[in-house]
Amino acid sequence: MHILGDLLILLGSIFVFLGALGLIRMPDTYNRIQAGTKAVTLGAIGVFIGLAILYPSWATKLIAVMGFILLTSPVSSSAIARAFYRIEKQSSAKD
Repeated sequence: MHILGDLLILLGSIFVFLGALGLIRMPDTYNRIQAGTKAVTLGAIGVFIGLAILYPSWATKLIAVMGFILLTSPVSSSAIARAFYRIEKQSSAKD
């Protein structure tokens, strides 16, 4: 079980790194939001599942944090994208 927990933490860390790299490499704001949200959420979940395997006494707290991330991440990325769209729309209307 120790190896499985370590592998999940490593896999989650790789997803977090790729999400951060996507924030730098993607061409526009909408792609950056997607890279930051999806990859980092999946990476955080992988890290938390790996930690829950390594430390079973932390499992309930980690499940609560995972639930919080799964509920708030899509909402926050949607709010950011909507705000950017409105700002972009207002600036193009002024021109």
